Amino acid sequence: MDEVVVTSRIRLARNLSDVPFTIKMNDYDAGLVIDRVRDVISKNKQYKFDFYEIRKLPLLKRQVLIEKHLISPALVSSKIKSAVAIDQNENISIMINEEDHLRIQVLYRGQNIQMAWEDANRIDDFLEEHLPYAYDETWGYLTSCPTNVGTGLRASFMLHLPALTLLGYMKEIIETITKLGIAVRGFYGEGSEVVGNLYQISNQITLGQPEEDIIANVISITNQIIEQERQARLKLLNENRAFIEDKVYRSFGILKYARNISSNEALRLISDVRMGISMGIIKEVTIDKIDVLLNLIQPAMIQDYFGREMTPEERDIKRAELIRKILD
Repeated sequence: MDEVVVTSRIRLARNLSDVPFTIKMNDYDAGLVIDRVRDVISKNKQYKFDFYEIRKLPLLKRQVLIEKHLISPALVSSKIKSAVAIDQNENISIMINEEDHLRIQVLYRGQNIQMAWEDANRIDDFLEEHLPYAYDETWGYLTSCPTNVGTGLRASFMLHLPALTLLGYMKEIIETITKLGIAVRGFYGEGSEVVGNLYQISNQITLGQPEEDIIANVISITNQIIEQERQARLKLLNENRAFIEDKVYRSFGILKYARNISSNEALRLISDVRMGISMGIIKEVTIDKIDVLLNLIQPAMIQDYFGREMTPEERDIKRAELIRKILD
């Protein structure tokens, strides 16, 4: 698994031309959109989807889907009826009645943006054959937010950048890539904070460029950041090996033996260990195993894993138990 790129994601925003946009919709309109999309998706022979109406899901299940990055918090908080179709491998999700009528999202582990784009494009073409998209010859795909007009495309990577953060380079990097049309967000996307040195970067411009050029630009900038992170890790090893070895092994020790741990502390420690593995310091565990923990330690995922609702205090105890089990 890639030591810097955690996930790759493609998201397409689409609307129907014969229904008011979500900001003007009522529950009746929203229900019609859900029914139409569900009917079309059921006809797709290549991908098999499970369909969920958000209001009918238990609160815990909604939060689990957010923590898996299969739906957005905005879909859950929608004031109108909303739904999601999720493929059986949980790589693809189609959110219905979020900010737009459709948000097609494909998410893969590692640096697999082209694979994500191929899936998203294929599903988008299928939907467009059966649904009347809101499209303008001049402006492209019409969306609720002007920043999505045009291609409606967001190409993004979740990057693990502990060395650049530790050396204090991230502020300058963010300022630089923002000027190049790249947005930087936290672990759960827009409006979320950076935890565990995990940064989501994506294109800001969706209008006036072909999809392939937008994706190529994000890849190019990402590759530069990856190289900077690798050089920063070498710098830490060469100039302060004792400090960095102590840091990652302390974090590894806490994860292996703690009896009570919060999700934020766990993310911070996992970040250190993940960096230590990539540097060749820690050999007892793989990055793949650590990446499994990234989602499992989240509050709803812990409860889902153990099959019951818990208090925050119980979650912290069970989280430590689960981490010990996986690292054993």
